[in-house]
Amino acid sequence: MSAIVSTRWGKLEGDQQDGLFVFKGVPFAAAPDGSRRWLAPEQPAPWTGVREARRFGAVAPQNSVMTQALAAMKIEQAQSEDCLNLNLWTPRLDSARRPVMVWIHGGGFTIGAGSQEIYNGSILARRGNAVIVTINYRLGPLGFLRLNDVTHGRIPSTGNEGLLDQIAALQWVRDNIAEFGGDPDNVTIFGESAGGMSVGALLAMPSARGLFHKAIAQSGSCDTVSSVGRANRTAERVLSKLGVSADDVEAIRALPVAQLLTGVFGPDGKTPDRELGMAYQPVVDGTVVPRELIDMVAQGSASGVAVMVGSNLEEWKLFSAMDPAAQKLDKAGLAARMSKRLTAEFADSVIATYESARSTAGASTSPPELYSAIETDRVFRMPGVRLAEIHSRSERRVYNYLFTWRSPAMRGALGSCHALELGFVFGTNHLAGMRRFAGEGPAAERLASEMQDAWLAFGRSGDPSCASLGAWPGYTDGLRATLLFGETSSVADAPFDEERRAWDGVPRGILGAL
Repeated sequence: MSAIVSTRWGKLEGDQQDGLFVFKGVPFAAAPDGSRRWLAPEQPAPWTGVREARRFGAVAPQNSVMTQALAAMKIEQAQSEDCLNLNLWTPRLDSARRPVMVWIHGGGFTIGAGSQEIYNGSILARRGNAVIVTINYRLGPLGFLRLNDVTHGRIPSTGNEGLLDQIAALQWVRDNIAEFGGDPDNVTIFGESAGGMSVGALLAMPSARGLFHKAIAQSGSCDTVSSVGRANRTAERVLSKLGVSADDVEAIRALPVAQLLTGVFGPDGKTPDRELGMAYQPVVDGTVVPRELIDMVAQGSASGVAVMVGSNLEEWKLFSAMDPAAQKLDKAGLAARMSKRLTAEFADSVIATYESARSTAGASTSPPELYSAIETDRVFRMPGVRLAEIHSRSERRVYNYLFTWRSPAMRGALGSCHALELGFVFGTNHLAGMRRFAGEGPAAERLASEMQDAWLAFGRSGDPSCASLGAWPGYTDGLRATLLFGETSSVADAPFDEERRAWDGVPRGILGAL
């Protein structure tokens, strides 16, 4: 059954499916192609008549990667620069003003889409009587390549165009969501990995102020950002690899998308250039992102916004599974790797602390396990804990979690790895290709219910306490209350605190750096 809704730009026709109204491929900004490439998003052009919104729109240009082997992670839609569209699921097209939750997908700022089946919003919308929105944003060189300085302003991209796309989507939500039964004054943003890092950026950005009222950062927060200097070096290296001069603006503008996507790869054209690290990420440019994100939060940029932040216990095991050398590390190799990420003196101290803490807890202290534990905390857990610490000093509605459920895949080698919680949050852990990764059975279904209930409760009120979990205390420097999601979910005060203290006094730029 079709459903027609009027928006500020024209009428949309969606579908009625299993008791929900679903709209897909809704444009929230004009196509950022041609003369609009590398510019801030512009408003979409109005249309006459009724626009069909029954099929997902195009996704941002990207390279395919291994994780799409999971059926629920596959992207089946065509790629196009005309990718700024969103999807929404709502129980009713009325004036009930339901809570709104806007999902920002992850993928290292280079892959992913709001249309991936793992992010299907129907279960959350139905379970929580909420409006669920998933969005696309520009990725890779089209969304996070700073060209302003190397081209002397002739291509004025800041390196934050992908973040500006997210803001444009939130502006669309503010202006239109009431027509879909949602409350523009009760909007929660939530995202994982690069999506969680985006949430951290939006908490700080002046242009995002007032567009959302609650935020959930999963496996990412405020510390994965690039300096202007690094962003400029990336731009120079990418243009050099593409064989174009920074002075030849017309040649840069004319680069085919397929060629642009090869700019961060090494000589084989397939393996990422390790010297660039995670080449594409938000930039502290002084304007769109005025200062370091965590400093801005500390100075009140997110005042009045409730925050839930957390990570998975063994995030890095997903990346170690793709890094054969990491699986064979000895003590010398571990020390060498950590010295590159930390100062040599600090690396020795951190390794010693983790070895002692894990030995006391009866956990493995092999070099590969130590490496995974340290990188998990450096990149994911500690940035989240730091956000919780800082924001809780001015906002009581701050909650921290640690996801401890382990994947049965690869004979358990993945542990409680990166991205494992996604299917539980969306209730899509049962989909094809997900059962082997996420696990199944009564405990898995109970965990999925608990996480959905907590996320939805937080979206409604800013407090994730719910009947299935019980009370979830707020995070404070004193107790450090943390919800441990696992086979038996419970609240713990200051879990893994010896490891946390190892990062006291960490030099700036180490936490979250990729």
